[in-house]
Amino acid sequence: MKQVLVTGASGGIGRAIAVTLAERGVRLALHYYSDLGAAETTRRALTGADHALFSADLSDGAAIEPFWREVMRVFGRVDAVVNNAGIYTEHPPATVADYQTWSEIVQRTLATNFLGPARLSFLAARTMAQRGIGRIVNISSRGAFRGEPTAPAYAASKAALNAFGQSFARAFAAQGVQVFVVAPGWVATERVAAHVHDPTVLADQPLGRVATPEEVANVVTYCLLDAPVSLTGAVLDVNGASYLR
Repeated sequence: MKQVLVTGASGGIGRAIAVTLAERGVRLALHYYSDLGAAETTRRALTGADHALFSADLSDGAAIEPFWREVMRVFGRVDAVVNNAGIYTEHPPATVADYQTWSEIVQRTLATNFLGPARLSFLAARTMAQRGIGRIVNISSRGAFRGEPTAPAYAASKAALNAFGQSFARAFAAQGVQVFVVAPGWVATERVAAHVHDPTVLADQPLGRVATPEEVANVVTYCLLDAPVSLTGAVLDVNGASYLR
């Protein structure tokens, strides 16, 4: 049985990934930050048994190694990691109130969206390389390529995550660890439910709708369980042709 750690599993894309993987017989280590109730809802939605919850603030560098050690203590081994946890905070550079506010948002965004996955990937890849097998999927965004004028730190964090993942794909290929990046556009999660039918959003969607969490989850599951090793380093867009590169 494969054992996979999914960060940010308490809702949205993370929950959909966990549900889809569980349907394939995977045992899940479900990370959440603070919403235990939402994390429990995810666990109850999963087929199979022995899934476990783990809490950590992945923006805190001091918390990541103890978090990883606890997952390894409970699970014994981790075959794959999905770096899904992330935040999106708007901070338009022309209108943010002051430098302190701007700086705090930038630091928190980079710490959560890039430094957290980078630190966790280091621990995971080194551990997996000892066994000669493992996979990592980083959840990025189309914003990494086109920019986010009202949330520039978010776009920057995702662009950094892309380059980091591809660097790790090259660094660990010979040791049996593959790394993939999945880059969605708009996704119909609970967090953005009020916006996904907005005419301005839909005008940018050739499909006439945004992606579903399940569609993103299917791509992630493919990378984790089915993709050939030669796909390592790939960045897979899931944006309905709303942004092409």
